[in-house]
Amino acid sequence: MKYVLLTLISAMLLSVSWPTYGVPFFIFFALVPLLMMEHGVSKFSNYSRKSWVVFGLSYLCFVIWNVVTTGWLYGSKNPDGSHSLMAVLFPVLVNSFLYSLVFQCYHWYKNAQGTYWGLGFFIAIWMSFEKFHLNWELTWPWLNLGNVFSEYPKFVQWYDTLGATGGSFWILLINVLVFYTIRTWEAGRKRKDLIKNSSILVGLIAIPMIISIIKYNSFNEKPIGQVNVLMLQPDLNPYGEKYSKDSLSILNDLLTLADKNAKGKIDYFIAPETAIPGRGSISETAFEKSLLLNNIKGFLAKHPGAVFETGISSHKFYLSKDNLPLEAYQLNQGLWVESFNSAVQVMPNHNVEVYHKGKLVPGVEIFPYMNVLKPLLGDAMLNLGGTVASLGTDKERVAFSNPYNKGKYAPIICYESIYGEFTTDYVKKGANFLGIMTNDSWWGVTEGHKQLLSYAKLRAIETRREIARAANSGISAHINAKGEIVEDTFYGDQTALFAKVNLYEGMTFYARAGDLLSRFSMFALGFLLFYYLIKRFQNRKQAI
Repeated sequence: MKYVLLTLISAMLLSVSWPTYGVPFFIFFALVPLLMMEHGVSKFSNYSRKSWVVFGLSYLCFVIWNVVTTGWLYGSKNPDGSHSLMAVLFPVLVNSFLYSLVFQCYHWYKNAQGTYWGLGFFIAIWMSFEKFHLNWELTWPWLNLGNVFSEYPKFVQWYDTLGATGGSFWILLINVLVFYTIRTWEAGRKRKDLIKNSSILVGLIAIPMIISIIKYNSFNEKPIGQVNVLMLQPDLNPYGEKYSKDSLSILNDLLTLADKNAKGKIDYFIAPETAIPGRGSISETAFEKSLLLNNIKGFLAKHPGAVFETGISSHKFYLSKDNLPLEAYQLNQGLWVESFNSAVQVMPNHNVEVYHKGKLVPGVEIFPYMNVLKPLLGDAMLNLGGTVASLGTDKERVAFSNPYNKGKYAPIICYESIYGEFTTDYVKKGANFLGIMTNDSWWGVTEGHKQLLSYAKLRAIETRREIARAANSGISAHINAKGEIVEDTFYGDQTALFAKVNLYEGMTFYARAGDLLSRFSMFALGFLLFYYLIKRFQNRKQAI
């Protein structure tokens, strides 16, 4: 019962730490009860299968954490209008399993190499897992530990140096040191050691926060310019209205919303992810002949000097199997199509520029490991409330230049805004402000859209770029380079948000170096595994 209670305490602390409802400071102690559970089961229990007990209890902890923090996925709906149970079960159960597997590896290594080596291994493997979770095709980094401070940007201004993955390292290190302090006190009851270790812990928690507050108060980077941005929030129902309403009506409503709220000079109109065309998509080979896109150009003729950024669904046709992309699927004899979730920049007398979303939602926009799984599963994919076809992607990020001013726009599409190092690639391409186009209305009035907005604040800090975020149903927002929301909208309103967005061109250390501590942790993990194998080989040799 004691070990179950410790497990439940960890689950509770992890859950109540999370944005946007929680208090993140509990995260510094959240894993300690779980570490105590593992130590107790390993050293002091009489269980015959201790590894199974550790795995089972850790899985219970992580399931609770995942359900509490991401249970809003249940807001997704099936085509028949019912809530999608699979939309929440698959991510929760699989993600919890992966975290438990990480913890189980720590348990095995600690038993083989001892507590001190094991704790170092714990940090290294957790950091490596988070990095892996950012890059594989079943990517789901929603619960990466460094995200936990997104509602308290004043305390993590140093993310411009080490990023949110640096925050994960910080949190793991403190949890390990808290556990170490407890264990040394239990073993020796030496007040001097307790005071020393506690002082180190207070310093490790406080010093980064003090540095952050200093950076916050002294931030004085001078912008190279400013642009007037109007973020459009059409509040188009993603399940019914979007696919039943005529595409021209959808666009006309969007342009009417833009025109009604365009008071004075507008440099950028920004519409949400897949704002047009509604049902179907736009052929990229016929962009210049598209009635919808040409209607936007006609609208811009009444707003000289403005450009229009919008999310669209688009596609390319292929007439031959030669060099056919893996994501392309056959429509009929001799005709294949590749679909995209795209961002376009539209302006009069210029060709339409396009960017294809590079980070796709597993099971919704991408068939994970299609070349392996498709022959086995056919076209079966999880239907979480979006397309059930694998989309194509761009391999590199782009920044849309503006011929009328100094603006260079990063067309970040929805899910991409969770990824720190990925977002820096837009900055490396010259982007001096970040635009986020998103349609996170699939989950209704839940924590989903709030958390996604909150994580965007970390991208602002990491890159020191201001953000203009246009969301279909909200929350649309203007975020400054310190990660603060300057102004935002209410969820569920049909409205527009005007912002004067500052343009910055400096590059942070994080933008240049990326997830440095993650790469260091992966190296440390390799070293620790190699050291274990060498030691085991030497022991066997001596035994012979």
